[in-house]
This record gives sequence, structure tokens and C-alpha cells, in this order.
Amino acid sequence: MKLLASLLILLLPWRLRRLVLQSLFGYEIDPQATVGFSIILAKKVVLRDRSRIGHLTFVKGLDELSLGRSGRLGNLNWITGYSSSNESTGRYSALFIGDHAAVTHRHLLDCADRISIGNYSTVAGWNTQFITHSIDLRVSRQTSMPIRVGKYCFVGSRSLLLKGAELPDYSILGAGAVLTEKLTEEFCIYGGVPARKVGVARDDLEYFRREVGFVD
Repeated sequence: MKLLASLLILLLPWRLRRLVLQSLFGYEIDPQATVGFSIILAKKVVLRDRSRIGHLTFVKGLDELSLGRSGRLGNLNWITGYSSSNESTGRYSALFIGDHAAVTHRHLLDCADRISIGNYSTVAGWNTQFITHSIDLRVSRQTSMPIRVGKYCFVGSRSLLLKGAELPDYSILGAGAVLTEKLTEEFCIYGGVPARKVGVARDDLEYFRREVGFVD
């Protein structure tokens, strides 16, 4: 029913569609936030001022979708979750994109558990995957763990981040890298399969010092 309603209002002018989304679904959408021609199906949606969701992005099954101030979720992204209602495991199906952070275009995010993208971070290029769940062969069942990307991080194209992975603040994850664990050292370049430290990122890089805006 929610999907049908979302489809029916999709072609309404944004100002009117925002009012319908707020009244019908209870979404919290700042007047300066915008959503393109995308389907957003989550129990809770919070879009802060000047945040934006692009076109042809599909979000379904999440407990929560939250974009911070000037946060960006681009075009043609596929984001799925699985509601944690009536569970006592602590799992929370959610995507949090921080202030001035961006997930660009054509990425796949499995939000069976929480995915957090820190302030001023960028999931760049295209075709990066975040996978928060998998089959645990020891017990023959699905298990999940959150994925966290710290603040002022850069994630290159076609990267793969698996459940439990963490990229520390002020880090660069090279294109095609596979991040499988919690990393802790800041101001590093990580790359390879699995991802390991391959270099040092200077702390005077302008990317790490900016205070406003997504990198155009």
C-alpha cells in the first residue's frame, strides 16, 4: 500500500509531494530539503536542511533513513533493509548520511543492519557495495553487523565493505578495495583485497579541512 501511494504521488510538484509525505507517512522533511523522482520506503525518514535525494533511487524496508545538513544521496542507488521490529538482537536497519556527506550514484547498500557515513565523507564514483549481512556457516544462519565510515573519508569506485567493517576518520579507501574488518589508524590510504594500509594521507589535504559542502 505504501509503495502504491508513493507511486501515485511521484509526479506531483515537490512542494506538494513533501506535504503529502509528511502527512501520509510522518516523514520529517526540512522545507529546504528535496527529493527527486525516487521511491523512499522507510518507517522513519529525516531529511535535514539542504539535504537532497536524487532521481531513480529506491529505498525499501528500512527502519530509518536520515540525511544530515546538506547530505546527498544521488541517482540510481538501490538501498534495501529488513525491519528490526519485534527483535531483541539490537539490529537496526538504517542508513545515516552525515552533514555535508554524500553517497553519489549507482551504489548498492544492504541495510539489514546500520550503515553510517560520517560528516564530510564521500562514497564516490559508482558501483560500491555495502553488505551488512551474510550466512554464518558455523551456525547455518544469517547474521548481520553494522558498517561505519568515519568523518572526512573518501571511498573509491567499486569498493566492497562487508559486515562489521569500519573505516576510521580521515581515511581514503582506494577503488576496488574490499574492507572486511575494523580499521583504526587515521590519515591513511587503504587498498587491496582485503584492504590494508598502503600509504599515508597528509593531514593538510584540503579535502580533510573543508567546512562546507559536498565536493562538486
